Amino acid sequence: MATEQLIIRHPPSLFSPLHTFVFGCTLMVYNAHHLMKRTTEKLSDRYVWSKHFMLWHYVCLVTGFILLAVSLFFLSYKIWAWCLVLGCLSLAYSLPLLPFTRRKTIREFGWIKIMVLTSVWTIVTSMLPMIYWNVSMLNYPYEILIRFVFMLTLCIAFDIRDMQTDLDAGIFTLPNIIGFKNSYRLMNFTIILFTMLSAIQYLRFQSLPRFAGALITAVVTKWVIDYVKIHSSDKAYLGLVDGVMLFYALSICLLNT
Repeated sequence: MATEQLIIRHPPSLFSPLHTFVFGCTLMVYNAHHLMKRTTEKLSDRYVWSKHFMLWHYVCLVTGFILLAVSLFFLSYKIWAWCLVLGCLSLAYSLPLLPFTRRKTIREFGWIKIMVLTSVWTIVTSMLPMIYWNVSMLNYPYEILIRFVFMLTLCIAFDIRDMQTDLDAGIFTLPNIIGFKNSYRLMNFTIILFTMLSAIQYLRFQSLPRFAGALITAVVTKWVIDYVKIHSSDKAYLGLVDGVMLFYALSICLLNT
């Protein structure tokens, strides 16, 4: 919605076919991921929750499928084509779809894992709206770069959370390669880059509320990654690190109303 506001110059409808489709796909992909997980209780609190509330995963999975199926009738074939690729990448993240002997999922390849996650969410939240509204991506290159850098920051944070679990599984993610301290230095750099790109975009479109929202988001993101560095828990990551995405959207949309 933050991207759409930049494109169409007014707040988009909350219940559009695109939003319904993305929400339905998200419900399906994330709940399929938890249903397929084989993590032991010693390694993840989320595993314990999933075992106790398994029914909710199936309810969300079915709900997501219904939303996806209904919204498809109102979307163009371009959106279908893009989402087919995105859907395959998203499912291959957790499901053993890759044609290899040892490693069957994308998440088992450290470098590919973070690039796929970052790229998929960048495309979904910045490029799909441009396709939906029939505008050229070449007109909004900084919006795509801003979103990529922002999502990369959050993906690095989640890889830091899973460092030991990934290491035990023989998965060498970016934090396991460059180390804990360097990973936080990299996130600090990406936050600075996010701010710089937002400033460049402000010079192009002269939207002070949008720039203010980006600056506030940068400060909040910095606070969040510093907080989870000391208070590392599933609730902190799912509520705060994931929550920064929602905060970014709200800060952009509300300040521009």
